[in-house]
Amino acid sequence: MPTMADVARSAGVSVATVSHVLNGTRPVLPHTRQAVLDAVDALGYTPNTLARSLVTSRTRSIGLAVSAISNPYFTEILQGVEAAALAAGYGLLVADPHDDPAHERKVVQLLHERRVDGVIVAPSARPRDLVAYLGRHAVPAVFLDRALPAGDPAAGDPAHGRSPFDQVCAENTGPMADLVGHLAGLGHRRIGLVAGLPGLSTTEERVAGYRQALAAAGLPFEEGLVVSGHSESAGAERATAALLSLPAPPTALVTANNAMTIGALRALRERELAVPDDIALCCFDDFAWADLFSPRLTAVAQPGREIGGRAVSVLLERLATPGRPTRTVRLPCAFVHRTSCGCPEGRDGPAGRPPAGTGGTTEPSAPLERGTAS
Repeated sequence: MPTMADVARSAGVSVATVSHVLNGTRPVLPHTRQAVLDAVDALGYTPNTLARSLVTSRTRSIGLAVSAISNPYFTEILQGVEAAALAAGYGLLVADPHDDPAHERKVVQLLHERRVDGVIVAPSARPRDLVAYLGRHAVPAVFLDRALPAGDPAAGDPAHGRSPFDQVCAENTGPMADLVGHLAGLGHRRIGLVAGLPGLSTTEERVAGYRQALAAAGLPFEEGLVVSGHSESAGAERATAALLSLPAPPTALVTANNAMTIGALRALRERELAVPDDIALCCFDDFAWADLFSPRLTAVAQPGREIGGRAVSVLLERLATPGRPTRTVRLPCAFVHRTSCGCPEGRDGPAGRPPAGTGGTTEPSAPLERGTAS
């Protein structure tokens, strides 16, 4: 089996230069780098990652814990993480915590025991054990999609409202307010919300956006119009059926993720209600087939791949500079206007304008970063 020394002799360079080329630890002249790569190909050299990890205490691998099997939205995030990790020369180990706090803690421990350099996690609604484990073992970690609320005791420093971990999430409150405000602008006065799993930051932020839009439109908040679909299809089907059974049911409906949109549509079909003629529908989370429904679904599109890619870059920055302050990165969403809200084809939004704060169909604005002391 060829060694690094064989590659160095073939390329006419030092072993250290070969190491720098393969590990990206120091700039190398282009023609020298190419000579090394040609020698690697000609000899069929394969780096001994196990030996390298013993020397560097790094395995150049990242652990990812997201519920990608049960939630299609996380599939896009996984693709973003994988692409960014591969581009940086890192391998990826993936585990599905199933949004269960006990299982979440277990799979992250298993990833850590496999000596990943750091982990990226979409935390459950009750991540106390997870946070305690990561803190106790000083595991470099980035939370994505779901943030730890400031001041939450699970964050470890409730007195100062600091998160002990970097976080990469989409904006939730403003885009949800845009969806609900759009429906209010179309004349709807009873707007139902099928909310996500209680305790998740995404759920709390989207409910806050719903309430914000009602207040801006001068509409009262009615607790009975907000029901939990528990972030999954079957729960949303039951929740939508409950809303439709109210003495005064909503005339418009907003679902807070793509899985719940499917459940809501099942419930509407069971009642033989047509969208948007009988009830308007908007959803938080665009998805690949939303444009194929009849009517086409008006939605907020989250930048799933960008969230995954940015989480990798933030984790690599953490590995390079362990002592820097933690920060939260918020990426903007986009309003995707179609026809399920009741607007005619081709109209951008109320009075021909896209809702404020999401950029309509234009390029989203730059991500917002919030730094907090670590």
